[in-house]
Amino acid sequence: MLTTKLEAILFAIAKPIAITQLSKQLNVSNEVVHEAITVIKEKFNTSNSGIRLFELDGKVQFVSNPDFGDDVSAFLKKEASGPLTRPSLETLAVIAYRGPVTKPEIEQIRGVNCAIILRNLLIRGLVEEKEDTTRLQNVYTVSMDFLRELGLHNLNELSQFVDFHENEKIQQLLSEIENEPSSDVV
Repeated sequence: MLTTKLEAILFAIAKPIAITQLSKQLNVSNEVVHEAITVIKEKFNTSNSGIRLFELDGKVQFVSNPDFGDDVSAFLKKEASGPLTRPSLETLAVIAYRGPVTKPEIEQIRGVNCAIILRNLLIRGLVEEKEDTTRLQNVYTVSMDFLRELGLHNLNELSQFVDFHENEKIQQLLSEIENEPSSDVV
């Protein structure tokens, strides 16, 4: 059961996560998490699997099987060159008008999980992910490429930037997640 939970968590977050954080969130010891990780590696780290469990410096992450690196790379390039989807545009707008903004804040505003969309925007170079030691999680901002694509010199040139950046209703919505217990794992 724990291995199944870990698989779901690792798939959903799609980025490296510390084993200590997993054990804390799941209320089990580091040793129990390491045992489950070993089982997951035995299941996925084979030539018959398209994904692998990668472990480095006390963190784990699902990654694609390196044998299919060329195929994955070609797919991502094709995906990154197509038009942005409506959900991608919405997420990009939230980041532009409310940034720097955390993933949970974006999801609170949009009401849906944004992990894959954020990954795609990062691949396209339209957003940047930075560590924020004050918030203890990463924040997202638009990139210089984003500004250049729109022909802007800074975000203040966006239509109604101040109105949305300082919107009281949006701030109230975001304050709701500040009062909730941390849910970084799922």
